Amino acid sequence: MGRQISTGRKALYYVGMALIVLGCVSFASTFVTFAMHFGEFHNFESNARSIMFRAFGGMALMVVGAIILNLGAHGAAGSGVVLDPEQARNDLEPYSRMAGGMLKDALDEADLNFGGRAERVVMIKCPACGKLNEEDSKFCQECGKEF
Repeated sequence: MGRQISTGRKALYYVGMALIVLGCVSFASTFVTFAMHFGEFHNFESNARSIMFRAFGGMALMVVGAIILNLGAHGAAGSGVVLDPEQARNDLEPYSRMAGGMLKDALDEADLNFGGRAERVVMIKCPACGKLNEEDSKFCQECGKEF
């Protein structure tokens, strides 16, 4: 698998996302329906049954969608369905590479350089007291002797 995410995993990811959106819409529609029919008590039992079916059905769609989305995003081994560490590494490689790239971008933006080459600094040792001074110093910062 390596660097590319397979078409099947992408399809699972988008199907899971669609199920989550449908579940959210179904769940939210119960509140809209309740607000629109507030105070109407004719056919109350069937309306309540319909609202409860949409609410619990929406929650179930959201849970199933989240599971499918996770399988699509991380693969079977990466999400823990298949216990194979080598396959999990392969499944999660694109995301690990992406996270490392995001970290590098953040460090570059903050002007932090970890592990890079340090800037060379030249210091001059005072012959009188041994204190290290900056290279453009004319006098020692410790004893004041002229170089």
